[in-house]
Amino acid sequence: MKKKVVVGMSGGVDSSVAALFFKEQGYDVIGVTMQIWQDEDYCDMSENGGCCGLSAVDDARRVAETIGIPYYVMNFKEEFKKTVIDYFVAEYLRGRTPNPCIACNRYVKWEALLHRCLGIGADYIATGHYGNIKKLPNGRFAVTKSASLNKDQSYVLYNLTQEELSHTLFPISTMEKDEVRKIAERAGLPVAHKKDSQDICFIKDGDYASFIEEQTGVKSGPGDFVDSKGNVLGRHAGIIHYTVGQRKGLGIAFGEPRYVIRLDVPKNQVVLGTLDELMTKEVLFDDINYMSVSDINEPVKVTGKVRYSAKDVPCTLYPAKDGVMKAVF
Repeated sequence: MKKKVVVGMSGGVDSSVAALFFKEQGYDVIGVTMQIWQDEDYCDMSENGGCCGLSAVDDARRVAETIGIPYYVMNFKEEFKKTVIDYFVAEYLRGRTPNPCIACNRYVKWEALLHRCLGIGADYIATGHYGNIKKLPNGRFAVTKSASLNKDQSYVLYNLTQEELSHTLFPISTMEKDEVRKIAERAGLPVAHKKDSQDICFIKDGDYASFIEEQTGVKSGPGDFVDSKGNVLGRHAGIIHYTVGQRKGLGIAFGEPRYVIRLDVPKNQVVLGTLDELMTKEVLFDDINYMSVSDINEPVKVTGKVRYSAKDVPCTLYPAKDGVMKAVF
């Protein structure tokens, strides 16, 4: 009996080639696009489209017709609102900078989609992500880097659970982007030369501050720029307009570069400082997802990074205390 795989189709070339791969390998393939946002004004509705707009649906449907697979649009508006939009807004209001794509991957593109697909008899879900999944000798699954390091997306897949990984396939993990486009072109796929989507799909024109104010119904009020000693340096436009590490767009000039080193939400203050004041060798984090092991009981030397585009650097992880782990770089 053929294995059934549901391919999450974003309308882009990567997921389209993923669907083509399984069709050619003899799988029972179903294409699915997740409808996650109900107001098209907030979706990336450019010619190249994002992953949630009507253009994505149109492109995915045309690809499915070309390949010869059934195609459906599944409604995940409620899940997306609860686990991505509400999280995104709440984190900014707490003075933190969220990554909504990671939340979307974990709770919508995997948890919600997988459970629905398993319910209709699917064996696997698959996407066009550039990542790899390995089953380790201890029986656990782990995400590793793709062959294309320039396109590697393992960073945004770090919080997938063991159950999700055991039912997930990444068919283009061994390919380079140029190879993916050539395969799509040879197969006559209409999205062979479609550009990659870059921005947050539900933020119009990148104006996340206006989006947050519209969602909450509350305008972010101005407050003080202060230095690390509490001295007032000037006025800011509202705390949600800033993020730790920011240097440009502060609207205030100094003799040397100043960075946002902290956001004090209770005081409505944006704390500015030098690069030395900004940088740190220690990172504390919670909401830990263990992949290759079930726990860490002693210090472990690994490589890590705190931004998608950053390079991996050596660090030491220390066992979690009260759910909080420390990394020393």
